[in-house]
Amino acid sequence: MSADGQIARRSDGLAVSFEFFPPKTDAMEATLWESISRLEPLQPDFVSVTYGAGGSTRDRTHRTVKRIVEETSMRPAAHLTCVDATRDEVDGVIRQYWASGIRHIVALRGDPPDAIGGAYVPPAGGYANAAELTRGIREIGDVEISVGCYPETHPESPNPDFDIDLLKAKIDAGATRAITQFFFDPDIYFRFRDRAARAGVSIPIIPGIMLQPNFKGLKRIAGLCGASLPNWLHDAYEGLDEDAGTRQLVTAHVAAKLCGKLRNGGVDGFHFYTLNRAELALSTCQLLGVKAGERERVAVAS
Repeated sequence: MSADGQIARRSDGLAVSFEFFPPKTDAMEATLWESISRLEPLQPDFVSVTYGAGGSTRDRTHRTVKRIVEETSMRPAAHLTCVDATRDEVDGVIRQYWASGIRHIVALRGDPPDAIGGAYVPPAGGYANAAELTRGIREIGDVEISVGCYPETHPESPNPDFDIDLLKAKIDAGATRAITQFFFDPDIYFRFRDRAARAGVSIPIIPGIMLQPNFKGLKRIAGLCGASLPNWLHDAYEGLDEDAGTRQLVTAHVAAKLCGKLRNGGVDGFHFYTLNRAELALSTCQLLGVKAGERERVAVAS
């Protein structure tokens, strides 16, 4: 939101955002910045940059979001986790982001650096969870704070209501937006959205849309985060292990069809997990009707 009480909104009424990860090599950096330049004309609401387990990509994450601020028209959101760091260390990162002009942070608990998907142990002297981290961010700066949520039960949660309670705790701490883990059945999102609303959740819950054409990789990620892969999805990728081009087409079709069903159910914003490649995000957005264009200034009631 701007200082004049307006927000930028696409003329087609949709809000899209893209997630990237910080590059590890020169070649990966070239791919990332090519993708950023190709997606920038779509005028995304924001673009997020991930933060490796245990803060392993902290410096690269900071360099990437700082460059986005300085060299593009896009608004970056920097990921931040609680893992393997003291409060003072995390607070230092928050202040560093602020000094670089970053006004949006994605606050996440994070995975253990040596056991992704394993049991989480809060760091000594650190933030214990994403709700505490959110509160710490809010005390340092007036920024947007996005948090994660699980439309399917988190692997460590005893029941679905526990996930809703965690989301509410993050909101009470100052979260302004929630982004879901990926899913492939729109009813999973709708059921979660409705349960959250009944529990008093009023912040936007943005569906996370996975653009992973490598089905073996997708199965591995889904196993770690508890996302279900329906039988029809297995069938769609069957026999395509050596056919990357067809897998790309299948992935774009699956993502666009999912977004279409969500839009029919009243969803007007999507967060795409791009894996640093523009092609699938562009194809999916094209199929969804999201194209390059000017953003309109829309007045917002205070």
